Amino acid sequence: MPPVAAANKRLTFQEIMSLALLPDEIENGKVVKRYMSRRQAWFPEGDVPIASESPYPETETSHKSQKRKVAFGAHVYSQAGIVASRALAEAQTSQAGVSRKKVGIHTVHGYFSEAGLVDRPFIYSVTTIATNPSFPNLLVTVRQPLSPSTNPEGDHFPLADAELPLGPVCFTALVSFRPSTVSQHVAQEPSAQTRFADILNSRPPSAWDPAPHLDIAEKLEAYPMRNPGTFPAVDMKKVDMTAFNEGKPLHERRELLLYRLLAPLPADDPDSHILTHAYEADRNGLLMIGNHIGFGYDFGRAASLSYSFVVHVNFEDAVMAFGENEWWIQEACFPRVEAGRAIIMSKIWSPSGVHMATEYQDGIIQRQWKPGERKGKL
Repeated sequence: MPPVAAANKRLTFQEIMSLALLPDEIENGKVVKRYMSRRQAWFPEGDVPIASESPYPETETSHKSQKRKVAFGAHVYSQAGIVASRALAEAQTSQAGVSRKKVGIHTVHGYFSEAGLVDRPFIYSVTTIATNPSFPNLLVTVRQPLSPSTNPEGDHFPLADAELPLGPVCFTALVSFRPSTVSQHVAQEPSAQTRFADILNSRPPSAWDPAPHLDIAEKLEAYPMRNPGTFPAVDMKKVDMTAFNEGKPLHERRELLLYRLLAPLPADDPDSHILTHAYEADRNGLLMIGNHIGFGYDFGRAASLSYSFVVHVNFEDAVMAFGENEWWIQEACFPRVEAGRAIIMSKIWSPSGVHMATEYQDGIIQRQWKPGERKGKL
């Protein structure tokens, strides 16, 4: 029987990002705050039979069971931002009697050096780089145990997992914070809601198809979307931009993703909202480029290398209201492809048309190699 989507609970952002505090360490005279993830990261490939309600053939299932299950990259990215935010708050709380400005996440610059695996936790180490109260910077380094979790289910990771020998650094992030500031001037281009009004107004937001499990043309043809699947944190829709993109060069094409919260997030924790935006923006980005450049039916591989998320507004303006019509827009474009890599740049628009943040991600995107094609290349 096909998987039943209703039996696969979609986790909220709070649930998928849950953490355990580990004992501090001292390195080179500095306090290093440490945390461990508690929940299994979302696994895009595993969502295909669920969202399509079509089980993999037995031969394909056997092949996939032998492959490593690679985690959705935004899990470690967003969670690195969360631990930086928590470490900063804990450091400020420990300094009794010292007046501190309230700050929120300004940028997250992340680098993926190893694939994250879903069957074991991420172990986070956070070091303060700069203590300027108007612009604190924190460094987050992330490792995973060399072996799977001591919990055979590979989820709800126990604290015992933190004692397992660790592998190399799999992810590094530099996270900066800024206080709210009065704007002396405000400028932005016309909103996505204005520029794409005819397309967006052609149907209600909820009537667009669910965002794909894996946005690879051949995969979607074999396993079409039947339900939203198990993607955590937000409900996502993909706008049909086929007619708009027809005949345009790559740099002029656009993809629009609509999203809203699955469950309320506390308004007094703006950093969680900022990191929810970053979590959403990472989904399918490089894969969409593959479809546009003709790799959709000859897909080889895609992997993020670096990912930057820059918040343009005061942090409290990134807070998402929870409601049926509280749709945000990710406007994605694809300015450059070369050397086996591609860039996706996305603008995040609020329901009222404010350009809240920009995502800039560089990564590997390749089709299947042809015989002899790689000769002389590393």
